[in-house]
Amino acid sequence: MKYTQNAKILQIKETTLVIGVDVASEFNYARAFDYRGIELGRLIKFSNDSIGFAEFTEWLKKLKEKHQKDHAVVGMEPTGHYWLTFAQYLKDHQIKIVLVNPFHVKRSKELDDNNPTKNDRKDPKTIAMLVKDGRYMEPYIPEGIYSEIRNVMDTRWRLVKGLNRVRNQVNRWISIYFPEFSQVFVNW
Repeated sequence: MKYTQNAKILQIKETTLVIGVDVASEFNYARAFDYRGIELGRLIKFSNDSIGFAEFTEWLKKLKEKHQKDHAVVGMEPTGHYWLTFAQYLKDHQIKIVLVNPFHVKRSKELDDNNPTKNDRKDPKTIAMLVKDGRYMEPYIPEGIYSEIRNVMDTRWRLVKGLNRVRNQVNRWISIYFPEFSQVFVNW
């Protein structure tokens, strides 16, 4: 669904728990904030598997109870493929997922401490602040047949690209080693 930035900002209410997650291959880091940017929970490190996801969900439930929050918005960067499993887990547990642009995260890092360095404590906060300010997009994660169609189209696209790469290599080899080929044969 497309929203204006104002509509996105209005979705973050007093009863919203804003969570920024820095997703990586082995371990993820998360921090929680309220709608004004006040930190509500300690930094949590959890593994990028079902055990870690369950630990994250438990942490999230405790924070919601402790601070009387109705719902949560979890923001993350869509870098690589590591975020897909976590996003699917959150979707299956009816937790809202939003994505922030990695370029915006990179540019926003030095707002707090005038230092553009990357670290596991800083990135989740930067992501959460971008979510709080409405600088995110809501991903479309297909289900059922639509998910299968997306996977088939992705596989087809990769195969077509590979086939074109091989054709170009053969044409190159023919041009280098047997330039008269096109005069003798119509098509290789």
